[in-house]
Amino acid sequence: MVTDNKPSLVTINVDGVEHQVPAGANLVDALGKIGKEVPHYCYHPKLPVAGNCRMCLVELGSPMRDRATNEVVMENGKPKIGWQPKPAIACATNVSPGLHVRLESPGVKACREGVTEMLLLNHPLDCPICDQAGECKLQEFSAEYGRGYSRYLDEKNAKPKKTRLGPRVTLDDERCILCSRCVRFSSEIAKDPVLGFVNRGSFNTLTCFPGRELDNNYSLNTVDICPVGALTSTDFRFKMRVWFLKQTPSIDTESSAGANTTVWSREGKIYRVTPRRNDAVNDTWMADSGRELFKAVEAPNRVTAATVKQAPATLEAALVAAQQALAAGPLAIVGSAHMSVEEQRLLARLAQARNAVVYVPAHLGKGDGLLVSEDRTPNFRGALVTGLTDRAPVADLKALAADIDAGKVKSVLIVREDAVMLGLPASTLAKVRSVALATHHSVTTAAAEVVLPALTVFERSGTFINCQFRLQAFAQAVPARPARCPTASCSRDSPASTPRTSGPSSPPPCPRSPVSTARSSPPKASRSTAPPGRTTSSPKANC
Repeated sequence: MVTDNKPSLVTINVDGVEHQVPAGANLVDALGKIGKEVPHYCYHPKLPVAGNCRMCLVELGSPMRDRATNEVVMENGKPKIGWQPKPAIACATNVSPGLHVRLESPGVKACREGVTEMLLLNHPLDCPICDQAGECKLQEFSAEYGRGYSRYLDEKNAKPKKTRLGPRVTLDDERCILCSRCVRFSSEIAKDPVLGFVNRGSFNTLTCFPGRELDNNYSLNTVDICPVGALTSTDFRFKMRVWFLKQTPSIDTESSAGANTTVWSREGKIYRVTPRRNDAVNDTWMADSGRELFKAVEAPNRVTAATVKQAPATLEAALVAAQQALAAGPLAIVGSAHMSVEEQRLLARLAQARNAVVYVPAHLGKGDGLLVSEDRTPNFRGALVTGLTDRAPVADLKALAADIDAGKVKSVLIVREDAVMLGLPASTLAKVRSVALATHHSVTTAAAEVVLPALTVFERSGTFINCQFRLQAFAQAVPARPARCPTASCSRDSPASTPRTSGPSSPPPCPRSPVSTARSSPPKASRSTAPPGRTTSSPKANC
């Protein structure tokens, strides 16, 4: 039975023009969908409404009704509109049929101007040195709705600067506009209520509770949602202006949740990774641990060139040596759930052609119930769908070691895994011809006969299948650090070279297929001053 999940529409009037919007939707969101921006600071669609910034004040009205008959009162052939005597905040208003809204009246403009002036009274002129410059809502709204000059003659309040809230977040309190987004996120989403306000009035200060600090694995989301430059990433602080950075859509590979991300880079160097909105997967959040993965691109132990028997070799010579090694006899393959779907399919074809036994190791950890799953690989479902394996991931490689000792295996291909750390002793690996494709040097690359460089997720394009069996694409963010790499052609020829991912409106997986093939285009790699999109609840990918 097919059901229609589309929300019912109602008609509202905005500045004299009728529009159809989803019934019951938050007014800020509804107006945004029809291209009418309502300025706001404290409102965030994924957080409870606070209504404390007052920037979203609008004038509301509705058709008047006769008290005796409950019929709509008509005036000159049109319903007579009764306007509320005072402006109301749009963030606490839900859409109802016949709602009338004024966004550009003199009264509304005066409200925005007054709120902006109040917020700037004690706000420092830090724009030239503030990390938020270029994506600061206060900066944008001040230019659009502010007076253009200050009437304040007294000395501004001095509040703490460069305050350590936790190991990853630094606070400049004098920039804080008390929107409480960070407080609500810590309490409602991260379930770690450590933030609050102390003192009163213009002396209000954001702080951690005594004896506590902001040290959960989602703390950097408070930086993402801060509309000003009060909360900053300690790692990214003063590193780069955002308007110089290129944005590339990608996927968090720390677990099978598959949080959608944006990689920010310039001239081949990655500076930060932030969440990218996908309501079906991660809403607008991601774990802090996933933001640190980009540092592996420039790690000192990267495999940047091929080696044969630990000696440097050209890629051509290494490929010839690899071909000879893999032709030595019965082949076993150690595949990986860190490979893309495209890479897994190619490896599955090789395994089928050589009648090779394939091992896909498991990487398990403790899930957090949000966006870090117990499966710490991004694409084991891809291994199932592509036919690379037809069974659950193996806990270790002791069975492979036994086959080597028994003489059943004469050559081993290891792709993106540290086989020695997974239970295949280096002494056992030395008994056979071996080829390793790896991004970083390890005990396995030290023991392998041939080592070929591989690309990190930031240097290639492809697709992953997350724990929801949702097909999601990632795009190459920076040039490959290895000058020449045998896996580059797989990345270049993959469908994900033109990135597409499952979007916020993607349907659930089709019951006739293990993979949801519904995919919508994410933003292309571009330069932009806009922060990641923000739209209503906790993350979905709780796998």
